[in-house]
Amino acid sequence: MSYRIVNGKPYLVGNLTAPLERKKENTDASKKSFKDILDEKIISKEYGYKISNHASERLKDINFSKADYMKIQRGFDLAKEKGAKNTVMVYKDVALIASVENNTIITAVEKNRAQENVFTNVDSVVIL
Repeated sequence: MSYRIVNGKPYLVGNLTAPLERKKENTDASKKSFKDILDEKIISKEYGYKISNHASERLKDINFSKADYMKIQRGFDLAKEKGAKNTVMVYKDVALIASVENNTIITAVEKNRAQENVFTNVDSVVIL
């Protein structure tokens, strides 16, 4: 089998009607369900902050209600009032590491996984 390159795309010799397409590899984004993506968008619009992919993976096992997400928004507001840039929000048995400047929850750590961990580059702690 031989190929001819036309305008940067490979074509089979004798078949110049359609270029060869490379198979797209599965990415992590394509593995997300529609519900996961929708929930992220709703949370971002309704509460004013985003949840990173890493944090959403960790929060899947934790069922937060609307009231919980509102309480977390209150944590962002308190941190902004004090001029915080990066904060740890302690809520229930979860430590949420957040970028206040970017309105984003970076990661979440449950109490049983947080033992003997060190959180760096944090300038404040909000206890909710």
